[in-house]
Amino acid sequence: MAVDGAVGTGGGEPEASDSLRTFGAVVQALREHAGLSREEFGERVRFSKHTVASVELGRRMPDPTFVERAEEVLGNTGALRKAVGHLGRQPGLAAWFRQWARLEGTAITLYTYECRMVPGLLQSEAYARQLFADELPPLDDEQVEAQWAAQADRQRLLRDRPNSAFSFILEEHLLLRLTGGVGVTRGLIDHIMEVAQLRNVEIQIMPLVRESHAGLHGPIRLLETPENQWFAYNEGQQSGLLISDSKVVSVLKQRYARMRSQALTLVDSMSLLERMRGEL
Repeated sequence: MAVDGAVGTGGGEPEASDSLRTFGAVVQALREHAGLSREEFGERVRFSKHTVASVELGRRMPDPTFVERAEEVLGNTGALRKAVGHLGRQPGLAAWFRQWARLEGTAITLYTYECRMVPGLLQSEAYARQLFADELPPLDDEQVEAQWAAQADRQRLLRDRPNSAFSFILEEHLLLRLTGGVGVTRGLIDHIMEVAQLRNVEIQIMPLVRESHAGLHGPIRLLETPENQWFAYNEGQQSGLLISDSKVVSVLKQRYARMRSQALTLVDSMSLLERMRGEL
C-alpha cells in the first residue's frame, strides 16, 4: 500500500518537476566540470552518492545543507543558492496525491482518522523507512530517499503552520502491531507524544475495544481551506480520490465528529501511549 501518496515502482513512479530536473542538471554539470564522480562529490558534501544521484535526476528536493556544501565544493558561484528558491516541493509524491498535498500546505484545519498505518504526518523516520522497505514491487535506494525526503517535508507543516489546527485519531492496534520491531515502535510512540505537545496538534487514540465506532467504513481525511471550503480525501492501494462534493464531505465530518467523542480524551490518550511504551 502506498504511504500517504508516496509511491513505488510501476505505474506510480513520481514525476520530477521541470524545476527539479533543471536544478539537478546544473548540479551534475558543475560536478562534472569539477572532474568529480558522484561518489567523490558525495564524500565532499557528506551526502551519499545515492542522494547525489537523486538530486541530479530531479527526484529529491535538495536539503539546504546539501546546497551550501555543494556551493563550497563547486566554486561558490551562487547559482545553486539562487536556483533552489524556485524549486517545487513535489518529489516522492504520486501524481494522484499532489492535489491533496497542495491543499494540505495551506489548510487551516486538518482532520485525519487512520486504521491501517500511522499517518505520514506523524511517522518517525524509522517507521516510515520500514513501510518503504515493505513496498512491493521493491524500491531502490534512490526511491526510498526521495520518499522519505517528501515525507519529512510534509511533516514540517505541523510546525510551520502554528495557526492551523491538526486533529488525529489513531487506532490503538496500529501500535500493537509493532511494525519494524520493538525499537521502532518505541521510537514511534516517543515521536507521536512529542508532536502531541504542539499547541496546534490534538492526538486521540481509539481503544482496541469499543462497542460503538463511527469509523468502521475506513480512514477519513478532511481539511478546511483559508476560504472555509472543506475537502475530503480517500486513498487506496495505488490510487487516491479528492472529494469536493459537499454532501459527501458533510457525512464524513459527522462521522469524524462522532469518533472524537468515542476515542479516548487527549489526556487519556497520552496516558495510554505512556503505558504502552513502558510495556515494550
